[in-house]
Amino acid sequence: MMSNECKEFFYPEDGGDSGDSSSNESERLMESDDEGNIQIPVPTGQPRGRMGRRFTLNPLIFAKEEREARRQSLAQLKLSYYPKHMNPEHYDTGLGFCGWFLMGLSWIIVISTFPVSIYFCMKVVQEYERAVIFRLGRLIGGGAKGPGIFFVLPCIESYTKVDLRTVSFSVPPQEILTKDSVTTSVDAVIYYRICNATVSVANVENAHHSTRLLAQTTLRNMLGTRSLSEILSDRETLATSMQTILDEATESWGIKVERVEIKDVRLPIQLQRAMAAEAEATREARAKVIAAEGEQKASRSLREAASVIAQSPAALQLRYLQTLNSVAAEKNSTIIFPLPMELVRHLIN
Repeated sequence: MMSNECKEFFYPEDGGDSGDSSSNESERLMESDDEGNIQIPVPTGQPRGRMGRRFTLNPLIFAKEEREARRQSLAQLKLSYYPKHMNPEHYDTGLGFCGWFLMGLSWIIVISTFPVSIYFCMKVVQEYERAVIFRLGRLIGGGAKGPGIFFVLPCIESYTKVDLRTVSFSVPPQEILTKDSVTTSVDAVIYYRICNATVSVANVENAHHSTRLLAQTTLRNMLGTRSLSEILSDRETLATSMQTILDEATESWGIKVERVEIKDVRLPIQLQRAMAAEAEATREARAKVIAAEGEQKASRSLREAASVIAQSPAALQLRYLQTLNSVAAEKNSTIIFPLPMELVRHLIN
């Protein structure tokens, strides 16, 4: 529980006798109640002296349980940046008598062979590289070294260079049986980089090879739960899902998967022919529907024209003359002269 009681706080003035007052202030500052909660008094008036001028923020008051919880969370956060099977508190410790003896002997060799030993002890890593150093098989503290120059003791220390640049590789075509029992061949491209050099060396034997194998199995397992239509239409969604799965799986290896792209989806020849025939039949059916709709509209227009002509005999005669004109303009060797409508009507009667 947080205490709301704050005592009056005074700062020692400049040039005064502050020996007893400073000790009394320290005692008042570190007072605690029976439950172990620290009570830090907050000044209410204008601060005086040099300490007063430095005091700009109100001190935070934490309960004992809250302080313990914060310490545990910080410890877990610190451990998350180191290999999970190692304890960073024991780096550079536990060498024993033999280890310290070998280290001292190495220093003697380096000093006695100076400056020739500098060539073997001074190493350089590029801006995009980091060096993970082991001393007598144990990971030394301070994390990976670089970029720049770092020092290595001969005989007892070894190092491994890790490239932090983005790496891309192609996943070989994978034979996949989809959810609707269709066999397809799918390949992809993976872009990733090493974000923690120490973990990538200490937690996995070969981070790059392991990532490639994991990408192949993840591609098969993920696409095996999807239908062929989903694979062909939702490539971006599938790529994003695969990136999330790979990123979570490779986090303990110190690898960050940045991007996944599905390159090509290959179908069997028989399935391609069946899909082509289906698409062609769909196009033909659509063409017939369009032609039928056109004929329906044309017949409707002809019916309306016939009703208009039937109401006006002069319009029928004009149509007759237009037909004769169009027939004569086509340069035909045979010209048909229909009988006039009046004569035909007279003969019929």
